[in-house]
Amino acid sequence: MLTKPSNEPTFLPDTVAKTIPFSSSKLPEILSRLNIEAKSTDAETIKQTLDICESPALNGERQYCASSLESLVKFSISQLGKNIRLVSTEFEKEPQKNEVHYNSVEGVKKIGDKVVVCHKLSYPYAVFYCHKIDTRAYIVSLVGTSDGIKAKALAVCHTNTTEWNAEHVAFKVLNVMPGTVPICHFLPTDTLIWVPN
Repeated sequence: MLTKPSNEPTFLPDTVAKTIPFSSSKLPEILSRLNIEAKSTDAETIKQTLDICESPALNGERQYCASSLESLVKFSISQLGKNIRLVSTEFEKEPQKNEVHYNSVEGVKKIGDKVVVCHKLSYPYAVFYCHKIDTRAYIVSLVGTSDGIKAKALAVCHTNTTEWNAEHVAFKVLNVMPGTVPICHFLPTDTLIWVPN
């Protein structure tokens, strides 16, 4: 199942993003600058996003929260070099429903062993949690169940899960232990992957 992204906030210009604090220690100032009530759901969402961005990286992982398009590109270049391209899930045509179920795989194409994956986070403006880890990335060609809509969906396989929490849902579902097998999954449609050309 792939879910179409809804109308999401866009990036701020880099010059503007740099003027707004982005740290849990500055949460009151952030809320004030963005005119958000301290005890609101939006304030809790901002706090959760900042917690994600400030969480320690796994061993060998490089991570960064990008609050502007310029900073997202700069981090990706710092990890992969200048000759890179951006890949995202593509639909053959715009699905009529918000959620589309797929039942047929037409093909799988590996797109890289060195990747930067950028996950969209909930925030009043666009923020992506980008990280480079031991991951293989693929494009999987899918066909929809009822309407036949085709998609090229992103999937990743995490090749080193030794430092993952043993209680992670993937280990429970697959009945395996950390570090024993790669863990593969599809990415949400608002996730981006940078790969070397």
